[in-house]
Amino acid sequence: MLKLGRTPLLANRFLCHQSRTIYSSVQDSSAECVFERLEGADQGIALITFNRPHARNALGKTFMEQFRRGLAHLRFDDSVRVVVLRSNVDRVFCAGADLKERATMNPNEVSAFVYGLRAAFSEVETLPVPTIAAIDGAALGGGLEVALAADIRVAGAGAKIGLPETKLAIIPGAGGTQRLPRLIGASRAKELIFTGRVLDAKAAFNLGLVNHAVEGVAYEKALEIAREILPAGPIATRMAKQAIDKGVQVDVASGMAIEQGCYAQIIPTEDRLEGLRAFREKRTPIYKGR
Repeated sequence: MLKLGRTPLLANRFLCHQSRTIYSSVQDSSAECVFERLEGADQGIALITFNRPHARNALGKTFMEQFRRGLAHLRFDDSVRVVVLRSNVDRVFCAGADLKERATMNPNEVSAFVYGLRAAFSEVETLPVPTIAAIDGAALGGGLEVALAADIRVAGAGAKIGLPETKLAIIPGAGGTQRLPRLIGASRAKELIFTGRVLDAKAAFNLGLVNHAVEGVAYEKALEIAREILPAGPIATRMAKQAIDKGVQVDVASGMAIEQGCYAQIIPTEDRLEGLRAFREKRTPIYKGR
C-alpha cells in the first residue's frame, strides 16, 4: 500500500511550494518518481516529478515501477482535480529509454518492458482528470511519448522535443506512432519520425505539438493553467475529458451520443445545483465533487 507523508524539499529551483503530501513507498529525495499534492490555495493540484538526475530521467525499471504505482493511486484519489508532470532535473524532462539497462535485456525482456511503457502511458492518458506536461529541457523518445499522453503540453525555453528512435534502428514503441499523427497529422508525424528530427519549443508550437511555448519555465505556465482549471466543477471536468477523448475516436453522430451520456451523469449532481445557486446569488460556487 502506498503511504502518505510530508514531502522533502527537493533541490530544484522549480520546487517552490512548502507544504505537500507525497504518494510513494519511498519518502525521500532519492525517489526516482515523486507524487505530491499541493496544499492551500493550490489544493487539488497533484504533481508527478521525475527525479533521476544521474540518468537524465531515463525510463528504467525502478523509475517505471514507481511511476505506475503512483498513477494507480492518483486514479482513485477524488481530491485530485488536475495533474502536472514535470522534471526535477536541470535541462531534461525525460531522455527516453534507459539504453544502458536495455542493453542487458534479452529480446523477450525488451518486448515485455516496452509493453509496460505503452501500458503506463495509456494509464496517463486515461487518468480521469486533466493532465499537463511541463517540458523543461529534453523530451526525447519515450520522454516525448509520455508527454503526448498528457492532455496539455507546455514547452519551456530550453525544450528539445523529438522521436529519434529510427536513428537507433527502432521505432517509437510506447504510443508515439499513434498519438503524434493524431495530434499533428499523419504526414507531419511521418516526417518527424522518419528523420528523427529534434525540435525547439517554437518549432513544436508551430506544428501544434505543444499548446504553449514559453520563454521562461514551462512548469510555471503549467501551474498557471492548472490553477485556471481548479475552480471548475470537478465532475464536469472529468465528464468533459471523457466526452472529448471518446468522441474524437468515432464519427460525429456517435460522438454526440457519448456527449449526451456524459451530460446525463452531471444532471443529478449536487455540484450542478450549486453552480446554478451561485450564479443566481452572484457568488463563487463551492464545488464538492458530488
